[in-house]
Amino acid sequence: MSDVLLSLDRVGFGFGATAVIGDLSLDVKRGEFVALVGPSGCGKTTLLNLCSGFLRPGAGTVTRAGTLRMVFQQDGLFPWLTVTENIRLGLRHVADAKARDARVAGLLGLIGLEGFADHYPHQLSGGMRQRVELSRALGGDTDLLLMDEPFSSLDYLTRLRLRGELARLLQEQPRTVLLVTHDIEEAAQLADRVLVLSERPARIRDEVRLAAPRPRQPTSPEVVQATHRILSGFGLETESEVPA
Repeated sequence: MSDVLLSLDRVGFGFGATAVIGDLSLDVKRGEFVALVGPSGCGKTTLLNLCSGFLRPGAGTVTRAGTLRMVFQQDGLFPWLTVTENIRLGLRHVADAKARDARVAGLLGLIGLEGFADHYPHQLSGGMRQRVELSRALGGDTDLLLMDEPFSSLDYLTRLRLRGELARLLQEQPRTVLLVTHDIEEAAQLADRVLVLSERPARIRDEVRLAAPRPRQPTSPEVVQATHRILSGFGLETESEVPA
């Protein structure tokens, strides 16, 4: 079994005459959590869509091993289904109904929403909906999670809570993760490697490795140092997000 789940080899992509991704190579190994950060409009989401297969590269190759799932900025819950029914969709690979129900109950316990099993998405807060989306993604038989700014629409305190929730869920249900985010602090808190992209056409301009085990606090020295290093590369020292 290959240790590399996702490999990009000299990938290029553009929309018409506009070059978006330029000669970019990247390997994501099994069990890694890799975050992509960079200026707004540099091509982060385009790169994630190339990784998922939604887009095909204009140059180079993208190789994937195993199964993958996308988690988006706005949760992908079906509004006409309850919390239980939404989570159950991610467990279609579990043939036995009793085993599937037990998995749903276990996931509801992991995200602390046992009392909301029969609620519909419109009855939940944004943070609760995102927790359901995460549990559905992590509960499925998926090797690789591609996450496109899953917490950016939430307030800062809710984002902090969900970062901790994600780190905890990954301890319980390990996955390989590729995360796109504007929030550099978030990337440094969650990832094993943070890849800093250049302006369009995007290339990898820096790689920051974090050895401290997860979960990490945003105030831990390694997170603070990594955040400072990345921000300094953009000529910033006080903001935790790349400016739009």
